[in-house]
Amino acid sequence: MKRRDFIKTTAGAAAIMAAPAIVRAQDTITLRLHQFLPPQAPVPAMILKPWAERLEAATDGRIRIEHFDAMSLGGRPPELYDQARDGVVDLSMTVVGYTPGRFPRTEVVELPFMMTNPVATARAYWDMVESDFQNNEYSDTKVLGAWVHGPGVIHSQNGVTSLEDMQGLTLRGPTRIINDLLSELGAEPVGMPLPAIPEAISRGVVQATVIPWEVTSSIRLSELVSHHTEFSGNEALYTAAIVLVMNKARYEALPEDLRAILDEQSGAALSSFATQVMWDMDAPARDIAVNAGNTIVTLDEAEVTRWKDAAQPVVDRWVAEMGAQGIDGTALIERARSLIAQHGG
Repeated sequence: MKRRDFIKTTAGAAAIMAAPAIVRAQDTITLRLHQFLPPQAPVPAMILKPWAERLEAATDGRIRIEHFDAMSLGGRPPELYDQARDGVVDLSMTVVGYTPGRFPRTEVVELPFMMTNPVATARAYWDMVESDFQNNEYSDTKVLGAWVHGPGVIHSQNGVTSLEDMQGLTLRGPTRIINDLLSELGAEPVGMPLPAIPEAISRGVVQATVIPWEVTSSIRLSELVSHHTEFSGNEALYTAAIVLVMNKARYEALPEDLRAILDEQSGAALSSFATQVMWDMDAPARDIAVNAGNTIVTLDEAEVTRWKDAAQPVVDRWVAEMGAQGIDGTALIERARSLIAQHGG
């Protein structure tokens, strides 16, 4: 059977697959992990696969992870969360904001200039998952990891050296909050998952994109654009929230000892590890652009202050939107900032 036919042939059996199964202690349990990045990208190659190897070793081979990269089981990136929820796959990794508005509390870590140190932000995000988010917006899955990427960078064909250069710029954005930010800054955002970026730039659908350096090498972005804009100071223009989730019934059906090992290998440790890897991989990916002779501009603190001021309406709107849903957005912002500071951000 072709992998891309997998979703079609199993969708009807999803409810059965999601039902708890009786697992004998000596059984080998194979879990299928589906995600959208190509296998050479840092997240699958340096995070998910090493994590799976550690898990397999810790369980003496009683848990085995089968990796399906680049949407090889079918569907689109915005469907990944539901594939795990419905039991079509056992595990999925995805960008939370690929399903706009569905995870409103999580959007707090994506607010403009919220992130300082990425690892501290990931630890804060995981703390909020454990204490709050798991029981509400992620209640239909088991969250195994929750992390963020390094500072978001603007990659463009013609260069962005000031706020004025954003006016009318057609630019790809990953999530609802980030697209709102880009619009507030004067750009014309186009929402799309990361794998669609190369074709969109090549065909002129967008003139620029925002992504962290880390993932640019896997889509050869430095060959498609020649200008890159970074931000000085401790705060990042943006980051995106990422989760690794497991089908809830599949998780609960695991023998108690294996569930304990899975929890130990996941959670805060995985979240911190994942963010650190992504952040570390910013530098070599940036070097590719440098070696290609591309232009890299770092906006100074005075210019960054202008961007912060221009971005404030995005925060104000988000707080108002949360209030309309009965969520105290101001309290979430204060808690996120406090936790980031506690973790060294």
